[in-house]
Amino acid sequence: MTAKTTIVAAINAKVGTGYSAWRIGLTHDLADRKKFWGETEKQNVFHWSAWTADSLKDAQEIESYFINKGINGGTGGDLDSRKTTCVYVF
Repeated sequence: MTAKTTIVAAINAKVGTGYSAWRIGLTHDLADRKKFWGETEKQNVFHWSAWTADSLKDAQEIESYFINKGINGGTGGDLDSRKTTCVYVF
């Protein structure tokens, strides 16, 4: 698992200041979510990166932080705090 500050720093390093060109999300199943965005939604997932958060709460705070900065995405979803939660960007 990765600390919240480490994930935030990694995302900042990856996306720079062009927030609106990126999408952020949370999932318990990275392979399924990447397939959804790539095959179902026909999005370019070539620059996909993901991190395992220490907790669902941390993941949600990271997601909200970057959405407020202009990254595409939406909070919500059916996530379980008892499961491993991953943060992804592409």
